[in-house]
Amino acid sequence: MKGLASAPGPARPASAVTLEGRYIRLEPLSAKQHAKALYLQLCGQGTDELWRWMAVGPFADEVAFTAYIRQIAAQADTVFFALVVPESGAVLGYLSLMRADVAHGVIEIGSIMFGAAVQRTRMASEAVYLLARLVFDELGYRRLEWKCNTLNAPSRRAALRFGFVFEGIFRQHMIVKGQNRDTAWFAMLDGGWPARRAAFEAWLAPGNFDRHGGQIKKLQQES
Repeated sequence: MKGLASAPGPARPASAVTLEGRYIRLEPLSAKQHAKALYLQLCGQGTDELWRWMAVGPFADEVAFTAYIRQIAAQADTVFFALVVPESGAVLGYLSLMRADVAHGVIEIGSIMFGAAVQRTRMASEAVYLLARLVFDELGYRRLEWKCNTLNAPSRRAALRFGFVFEGIFRQHMIVKGQNRDTAWFAMLDGGWPARRAAFEAWLAPGNFDRHGGQIKKLQQES
């Protein structure tokens, strides 16, 4: 009967670890190590749209941005990761694991801030894969959530592409930058993760890309 599956023990809290991928490396976010490079990627002329759906930003200058990175990197209840290109060391964005409920095995991937250079690339997909693998395979969570403003069409498309299932809309859920936010909820469950993990790994394989870097088979086709 649905809803009566045996429950595992509590999950483990997420911690600041480094996750190595083929195309991207996730490092614990640090203002000292990452803020300057992130400022160049995420702030300045032509970047205001990147902050449209975020609760903060755009930032007036590098000092304000660095202070923000220092603040979020120090949070005890949210673990932030910087996206770093292994070969070059370029820092292209950040994301986090947040709102962990270890007793019930629930955690959320959120505060996703990808610079233009990483959006819609293998690096972005691998970053999500690395966090999902950590959550399910190593930390023992049952449920990984993804939430976004219902008007944020790119985020909603990304959630579906990555294999999250749409579960509904929480109306008048938040006020962000003085505006109402209805929130779309998506989730991936531990029972579906093995198939999803295989789909990610098949899609991320070098053989799935042509010499120009174009994908041969779409990620959603692998699920």
